[in-house]
Amino acid sequence: MTRTPTRVLPATHGSLARGVSAPVPGTLFALALTGGITLRPGEGREVLFGRNRPEVHVCLGEDDPRVSRYQGTLTHRDGRWWLSTSGQLPIRCPEGRLFFRGEEPLPLSTGYTPLFVQGSRGREHLFEVFVTGADDEPPRPRHTDTTRPPRVWVLTEQEKLALVVLGRRYLLHEPKPQPLTWKQTAAQLVESQPGAGWTDKRVEHIVNAVRTRLSRDGVPYLTREEVGEPVGNALNDHLLRALLASTTLVPMDLALVEAT
Repeated sequence: MTRTPTRVLPATHGSLARGVSAPVPGTLFALALTGGITLRPGEGREVLFGRNRPEVHVCLGEDDPRVSRYQGTLTHRDGRWWLSTSGQLPIRCPEGRLFFRGEEPLPLSTGYTPLFVQGSRGREHLFEVFVTGADDEPPRPRHTDTTRPPRVWVLTEQEKLALVVLGRRYLLHEPKPQPLTWKQTAAQLVESQPGAGWTDKRVEHIVNAVRTRLSRDGVPYLTREEVGEPVGNALNDHLLRALLASTTLVPMDLALVEAT
């Protein structure tokens, strides 16, 4: 059975909100590869998405039988939009959360929310959602704007060298990398810089100082309180991933170790 929401506006491919001006707070923009819709808030309004193009409002993975015909629904209730899923496969939400059929609906925050459904042969189908807040503007094309550089943290020569060795597996693009241990890192640093005074305690002190600095700058999951016990390698893993994502560390930095 097809349920058609009211006041649905098409969203042009490549933009969640091209051509839509001054949306009221709570307006929903939803987009997949083949198109999308715009829907103002209203109690009971809903958007169906999934593989069955004739009977959903946003078609997701129409050529992929791993995606369910009715993968999920966005419903406006009690002043906000809620995500529910009836698909056989879970939806991957931000921060890696897997959302399964049968769970309570998830409330969507204002702003941008990417949702992913795993498909066949390694494919992942992206479903983009944007909900306007009181002061939000919908995404708009910025073809000629200057590209904003990432936040790059300043590291001393010693800090960078220690972190490059600690994270060499990440910089080498190894599958499922893990940080080296303090002792492994110190041993490689001693090998590349004999007589420089490298020890596992020195490496630990240097790396922890960088981690504390980034945590104070707002980078999440760099403290024991945020990660929880047992910590294991989680703190250094999150630190290295943050440094790579910001391009503070890049694969070419491995040359620093080879040059010493």
